[in-house]
Amino acid sequence: MNRCAGLVAIGCLLAACLTIGAESPRLPAEQLAKAVKNDSISIPTPGELFAALEKPGKPNWSSQLRGPLPTSFRNRAQIALNLGGLIADGFIAVEAQDSQQVKNTGTDIIKMAKSLGVSENILSRGNSINEFAENNEWDALQEELEATQNEVKTSMQSHKDQDLVILVSLGGWIRGTQVVSAAVLQNYDERSAKVLRQPALVNFIHAKINDVSPEMREDPLVKEVSDQLGQIEKLVSFPPGKAPTIEDVRKVNDAVAHVLEQIQRKPDAQ
Repeated sequence: MNRCAGLVAIGCLLAACLTIGAESPRLPAEQLAKAVKNDSISIPTPGELFAALEKPGKPNWSSQLRGPLPTSFRNRAQIALNLGGLIADGFIAVEAQDSQQVKNTGTDIIKMAKSLGVSENILSRGNSINEFAENNEWDALQEELEATQNEVKTSMQSHKDQDLVILVSLGGWIRGTQVVSAAVLQNYDERSAKVLRQPALVNFIHAKINDVSPEMREDPLVKEVSDQLGQIEKLVSFPPGKAPTIEDVRKVNDAVAHVLEQIQRKPDAQ
């Protein structure tokens, strides 16, 4: 399975369908860092972020895998943000071709999606996903996940859960940016580092948080993430045409890692 197909596979589970507003085309890699505040542009999926990482040689995707997340969150905002992060984890597991990790992540994604009220039609696909991952049938897995995407998209649209759509997309972007910045740090390359220059995109994401319902905006975690995005926007505002230094990349990685820690904090630690 080629690189793009592998990245798209898990993203089809949720992230690829989580556009903001009307249907819009995927952001080409060369336009990713030039995203503008425009309702025709969506928050990029983890797959788009990873595909834009034009590193010489293959990144060590296995090193970017993380341990299991709690699935007992009760706060819907926290569930949605963590669901987005799990989607990014799925991208990594597929790229690393780690079948056990695909199964584990897929199970957690289904569990979190169910807790958000996503249609139970997607649950019947869980066995198929596990079977394809067990047998390393990556092409078949991609097709099944594409079908799952349609189930999730239809369900979320029917429930008019736009707030959750935004938060899931945001969670995926945060985890994806952490992985991209970590990969650049592992083997610094100026060309790859330039993908982290996304000030207009972060501004756009920040604006979308302001579009959620007043009740959701007042959620402590949502407010914390929103505040941190302001700082991240400054960190990714590198001068045009100039690659960020390795220290610049480290600051971005530390900032998004801090936000991710807040998002995945266990309920009993809050």
